[in-house]
Amino acid sequence: MAFVITDTCVKDSLCVEVCPADCIHPKQDEPDFKAARQMYVDPEGCIDCGACVPVCTSDSIYALEDLPEDKKEFIETNAAHFKI
Repeated sequence: MAFVITDTCVKDSLCVEVCPADCIHPKQDEPDFKAARQMYVDPEGCIDCGACVPVCTSDSIYALEDLPEDKKEFIETNAAHFKI
């Protein structure tokens, strides 16, 4: 996982629009979008391009190495969204 989305996410989907790897979900047309508390980065699909960071209006996306200590739980939160 190269990037992590945290709980300040406002689900404006701008990150989804710029992601070339299609690794940020749920999308607005997916059934679980309304129920989701935030967007999530698929740790297996992220290609570490960073395109999502500058478009995030809520400053909710962090590079793994820049993730604040009090947000470390979101590494697992993002990964858990994609576990089947």
